[in-house]
Amino acid sequence: MSTPTAAIALLLLSCSRPGPADPKGDPGPAAGGEALAWGCLLGGESPDYAMSLGCEADFGALADNPYDASIPGAWTVKTVIDRLDHGRLFFTNTVLYPLHWQFATAHRSGNGLPFVPDQSSFNSTEYYSPDRRFLLGAVTYYEEPQVWTYELSPYDTASADLIAEAFYSIQSQSYFGDRLVFHPTSTALERVAEELPANIPVMTNAELYAGITYQPLNLGTAMGLLRFYTESDLAAAYVNYREIVVLDEIPLDISVVAGIITDDFQTPLSHINVLAQNRGTPNMALTGAFADETLRGLEDQWVELVVGSFEYSIRGVSEEEAQQWWEENRPEPIEAIPMDLDVTALTDCETLLDLDTMALPAALDAAFPAFGGKATHFGGLARIGDEVISPDAFAIPVFYYHQHLEENGLWPVIDEMLADPTFAVDPAYRAERLDALQSLIVEAPINADFEAAVIAKIRADYGGGRIKFRSSTTAEDLGDFTGAGLYESKAADPDDPDDPVDIAIKEVWASLWGPRAFEEREYWGINHRLIGMAELVHPSHTAEEANGVAITANIFDTSGLEPAFYINVQSGETSVVIPEEGLTSDQLLYYYNLPGQPAVYLDHSSLIVDGTTVMTPEELYELGRGLQAIHNYFYEAYGTEGGWYAMDTEFKVERYTDGTFEVSIKQARPYPGRGE
Repeated sequence: MSTPTAAIALLLLSCSRPGPADPKGDPGPAAGGEALAWGCLLGGESPDYAMSLGCEADFGALADNPYDASIPGAWTVKTVIDRLDHGRLFFTNTVLYPLHWQFATAHRSGNGLPFVPDQSSFNSTEYYSPDRRFLLGAVTYYEEPQVWTYELSPYDTASADLIAEAFYSIQSQSYFGDRLVFHPTSTALERVAEELPANIPVMTNAELYAGITYQPLNLGTAMGLLRFYTESDLAAAYVNYREIVVLDEIPLDISVVAGIITDDFQTPLSHINVLAQNRGTPNMALTGAFADETLRGLEDQWVELVVGSFEYSIRGVSEEEAQQWWEENRPEPIEAIPMDLDVTALTDCETLLDLDTMALPAALDAAFPAFGGKATHFGGLARIGDEVISPDAFAIPVFYYHQHLEENGLWPVIDEMLADPTFAVDPAYRAERLDALQSLIVEAPINADFEAAVIAKIRADYGGGRIKFRSSTTAEDLGDFTGAGLYESKAADPDDPDDPVDIAIKEVWASLWGPRAFEEREYWGINHRLIGMAELVHPSHTAEEANGVAITANIFDTSGLEPAFYINVQSGETSVVIPEEGLTSDQLLYYYNLPGQPAVYLDHSSLIVDGTTVMTPEELYELGRGLQAIHNYFYEAYGTEGGWYAMDTEFKVERYTDGTFEVSIKQARPYPGRGE
């Protein structure tokens, strides 16, 4: 995956530079394909714009990182062609003018030229009208595959003729013109690209990604011992939290580590990356990492790993330097929120938040100690409105978890375990004690009145049937610590003796004391004795046509200049966060708030027919409505502090025999972010 495909490489080598397509017919400097004697034109200065680019220094003087950093190692210069001024081309200083409109307002408005309107009017015309005044695009250089591309915004509706007009002009006025390719940034532009003249080479997302070997997932810096593990080794080994691990495959799970390097590319919402984000762990993928000579040369040594947006670095350090780093960078302990044992009612989610007397942030804070993170945020979903479909659900408060431990004499067992000095220092012994505690919780009898009340409510509200019991602890969604993936959910059927409700409830309670969950909390300094497990209860759906996770903002653009939803969706019930080996899912950026609502696919599912997508455009639109509503609703609680904000959601798609469908949201929680 380190070079473009052979066909594309051949195309890059063989394409010739045609003359510019000036709409006024004025010959350009390279008319007729005559070669130019290129040399630096800007003299090391960084002006507001240039009319031509003669060397690498010229390009660098104007370039900035693109807002979509889904492909690392990329630099971009935005381009503006004024068709009312003889097709004059401007390579703009993209650091000074990150938006086309900003440059057009500053340099192409008035003084004998037509005035440039406000930004909204400009965007609605210049990206969508066939009679637009400006041709707007960007030249991007991708360092690793060494590819020069001309790109449009994914939502641009330019015709093939307009694209060709711009492409030829840029090609003739740049030293890299004979290497320039058109890179369609959306599926709609891929279709338009099929109509381009044969002498305009096209490189799709899939072909461009084929030249990428480095993928940054969670940015940051860490020091630790560099160790190599196969997936089978990882299952049996004890991995210290001060190790930076290089993995031959993407594991289903991993304990707390200092840093992660995988040989295979991950999805940004994969389970291992969610864990990395929860912990603040630098996480990256590097093709060939397991055999990489540089990495192997540092094996079993103390190193510093820096995972950046466009490149990574690794260097050897002394043990003393690493220890000093850990003393300065160990996460600040997270204060646990004590259980609220005054709430005993089995509570419908639509009434879980007290929004009659409290604002949303206060209502969430008030409900959390009794109902935990998942159920509390589900209470918000239930109040949003028609834009969000979520299953009817109720919550079991933490009181009943506490009652179960109290009535069965398990609190003293927990206290003795936590006080055991061997438990504190021996990981293998600690895991044994935790496993034994989980067995005690499941084997102990549940309170009969409580069990009867749960079954009665299930039958009254849902008519019985299979029910899902989902973990909702008071040790999740605590600042940067989401607790995602640490605890278990179970299903049961009150009418099936072989699938009892009490066992499902107790297994969810017991998962609070799973070894990995314990190690995570220990790393973050959370007081285990104070936390409790509530449960979210709703009907279990087993006929999902698609399932996925989605972030309500563009995870590749924290500036907010390219707003989009990031969506990772798979066919059927196959997991997208813990995928089976070799399976890929649809990954896309959905520009829901832009005209035409373009979808930019970064990858496609390996479970469906080539050329198709997991979700239909209609289903994607319904999901977008829900994501926008969720983003707006929780903004009051999580977005008002400033900075980048997003909600992390889970959803499913069900299709019915009458041709209708339903996209429902199963979970929403604050998204911890991408890293530094």
